[in-house]
Amino acid sequence: MFKRKRESAMGASRVSVMTMNTIVLVGVLLCAIPFVYMISASFRREGDLYKLPVTVYPREWTMHNFHTLFEKTEYVRWYGNTIFTASIRTVLGVYLAALAGAAFAKYDFRFKRFFFFLVLATLTLPFHMLLIPLFLLMRDFGWVDNYLAIIVPGMVNVFNIFLMRQYIESVPDELMDAARIDGASEIGMFHRIILPLVRPALGVVGILTFVWTWNDFLWPLVVLHDDAKYLLSNGIATMDGPYEVETGAIMAGSFLATLPIIVIFLLMQRQIIAGLTQGAIRG
Repeated sequence: MFKRKRESAMGASRVSVMTMNTIVLVGVLLCAIPFVYMISASFRREGDLYKLPVTVYPREWTMHNFHTLFEKTEYVRWYGNTIFTASIRTVLGVYLAALAGAAFAKYDFRFKRFFFFLVLATLTLPFHMLLIPLFLLMRDFGWVDNYLAIIVPGMVNVFNIFLMRQYIESVPDELMDAARIDGASEIGMFHRIILPLVRPALGVVGILTFVWTWNDFLWPLVVLHDDAKYLLSNGIATMDGPYEVETGAIMAGSFLATLPIIVIFLLMQRQIIAGLTQGAIRG
């Protein structure tokens, strides 16, 4: 009797696992098919994009879309603009998030809980609600059509501060006390003790900040007016004109724009998973 129950439980478990695997596989396919078609469309001729039936592989491979992309647009400059702003914003964002996280995790000051609650409360405000006040502020600073309007407002992210706080709380206070006895300054402890111990969190925050900046569309569209200063997301959008649409070139540009993100995730996937899971456990 016991053996039958165990076999029945094992059979139900296998069915459950197979069902979950099937659901995950369907989800992966639904996400992957548009991406695969985007890559395929990058190497098709314009007329082949609208032929039926739709095929996964191009009937005739061509590099025409890439030639159009580089010869008729400022794609290379847009790429450089995006790398520049995303890199600076990521470096500053990671450092400032770690500083704020250390302050909330390891130091006691007046109204600490209130300020942390206030910081978290800003997560409830949609960005569209802040769009006009933020634009007016950038205009008063004279930063419209300037990369400072992209970099400075995006340097501090509430989620990043929260994640760093959760990590830094796990740093033993005894290490910091020992460093103080040895004469280390507070900023010295931050650089020599805290930062090395929270490298997984730094990696996660850096990747998230870089991806957010790389994919940002609305805010750069509002503050950047010069076509030569556009980021990739805005530059590719301008290729969809009212009279002429180079769909193949748009697909080629979108494909090239995804490559840095794919490379980052492939190289850092273990650190991303470790950082997020350890942060959740510590939280």
